[in-house]
Amino acid sequence: MRLLCIGRHQFLSEHLCRFFSELGSDCEPVVGIATALSVAATFEPHLVIAESDLLSPAVLDAWSRERVLAGIPVLAVSLTRRPEESIPADLCGLAGVIYLPTLDRANVLALLEAARRPRGVEVPQGALVGASRHEAALH
Repeated sequence: MRLLCIGRHQFLSEHLCRFFSELGSDCEPVVGIATALSVAATFEPHLVIAESDLLSPAVLDAWSRERVLAGIPVLAVSLTRRPEESIPADLCGLAGVIYLPTLDRANVLALLEAARRPRGVEVPQGALVGASRHEAALH
């Protein structure tokens, strides 16, 4: 799973990458919201992990209109604020709000898998049947 890890400074974005990389994710650190789009365009994340203080309704709305981030779930991460101290995730368009210090490995893995929306191509109905016939004709 590819995660775009956004923090307000390099130390924090790299810390998020280290944390999630240890769980088997492929992570890309990003410093600040301004560079997220350009990095996402080449990295193609499955999920965005962003420091909660960087996220606002305006940022999430702007991302929803950008091809590279539209439909990509966003998890807000805090090292200081518990989820009950934040606006509920469903009210602000987030996949979730997590308080990193209290999470254990099993909970993080379950949360990541639940938040993931696989990217890919939908195969048109009947296309695989046609491909199988074509392959059979070649042999």
